[in-house]
This record gives sequence, structure tokens and C-alpha cells, in this order.
Amino acid sequence: MVTRIAVLVKDIPDLNEVKIDAATRRPQVEAAKRRLNDLDKRALEAAIRIKETGGAEVVTVSMGNDRTRTCILEALAMGADAAYLILDPTLKGLDANATSRVLAAALTKAGAFDVVITGELALDGMGSQVGPRVAELLGIPQVTYAKELKLEEGKFRATRDLEDVDEVVEIDPPFLVTVVREINEPRIPSLMNIMKAKRKPLIEWNAKALGVKVEDLKAQSRVEVADVQAPEVKRKHIVIKAEKVEDAVSMLISALTGDGVLE
Repeated sequence: MVTRIAVLVKDIPDLNEVKIDAATRRPQVEAAKRRLNDLDKRALEAAIRIKETGGAEVVTVSMGNDRTRTCILEALAMGADAAYLILDPTLKGLDANATSRVLAAALTKAGAFDVVITGELALDGMGSQVGPRVAELLGIPQVTYAKELKLEEGKFRATRDLEDVDEVVEIDPPFLVTVVREINEPRIPSLMNIMKAKRKPLIEWNAKALGVKVEDLKAQSRVEVADVQAPEVKRKHIVIKAEKVEDAVSMLISALTGDGVLE
């Protein structure tokens, strides 16, 4: 019997390309390129390795917009067999609670699965809530902070990173697992696999197709982001003048010591 694995993947802004508007101190997110969340790529890599060693069908489930399609192609090029994309502008701005409900509905519509894998958090929000919430909504067990996941002799075993101790658990499907960075290093797709990715199934759904009501989801959003601003940085514009370099250095050290920069 082939194992069916669903991987939750999210596209996020490339944090290296996010600029800060000098006037408003707000991040210019829309101008930045999009990429797959790093931990979700590691979740996908874990699924693909199970596929390669024990046999499995791997599908991805995402929620995004038109720009998400390019990122999904990377997931397909890595080795996913198909992708499901929730594409509906009316779902924009949902919090983790409402987003989890949409993803749980998509997983249910996508068909029966044995394992759901996702990263422990998304690097743009760092909430660590979606995975556990989805598991609760689906009514399945969850294994969090996994740094190793294997299918051996028909049994799934995971090693959990609990900081001061590792915990090894054995779990029967269906279940959900969230993975940490240490689990693996994601592969770089070959040019041939990138070309093949364009021919793999990419199924798109909106809210109506999933049977979810947008007004209900927005009512269930518990968190509202009022604003996002970078910390304000003010320079003192202190100029140190001295005839001798030694005196200037001494004055600089005194100023830094007085501000607590040096002890």
C-alpha cells in the first residue's frame, strides 16, 4: 500500500530583499521576491526521502495568490507529485486560526492521507500555530519539533528535539508532524526536474470549492495586525574634533563609555 503524504508549504517574502520605507518605516513586502518558507522545504524534503526509500505519493497544499504558483513549481521540481493551491483574494489577511481552517478543509477535499508534514513555523510570522491547529481540526495526533522522521519496516518513527533531551516516538497514521531546521538540507532541483514540474498537476480551489464561508472565517480571525514598523533609529550626530589622534581616540572612548557601549 502506497503511503500518501501531504506537505503544507507557504510562500513568503525573501527577507533579504525586503526594504524599509524611510518615511513610514514600513516594510515594502510587495516589492520583494517570493520563495518557499525554508522549514516547509525541509518538510517537503523529509516527505520525498520517505517516498524514495519506502514508496509514497507526495502532494503539497498551499494558500496564496498568483505569485505563489512560481514557488509551487519549485516544490514540484523537488519531487512532489502534485500540488493543491487555495487561490482566493477574499481569503487575504486571515490569522492562524482561520488559515488553519482553510487548510484543514483543503486537506479533507484532497482525499485520504497518511501523514501531513509542515515546518514548525513560517519565517515571516513565526507563530508556530498552523500545524498544531490543523491537526486538532482534523482530529489526528501530532508530533512537533521533529528533527528526524523515518518509515522503517512499516512503522513511522520520529525524533523530537526537546532542547535538553531527544524523544523518540513511534506513531501510526494518520498523523501530523512539524519539523525543525536540523531535520535535513533540502535538495536543489535539477534542470530536467524543473522542466518536468510544469507538467505535473496543479489543482486550484477557491473558498466556494472548499465549502468554507469567507464571512465566517473572518469572524473567526482572532488576531488583527494594526501596523508593522521597523524600530526607529536616531543618530546623535556627535562630531569629535581634536588636534591629535590620541586625543580624538580618548574623547571617542569616553563618549562610548558614557553611553554604555563600552565598559
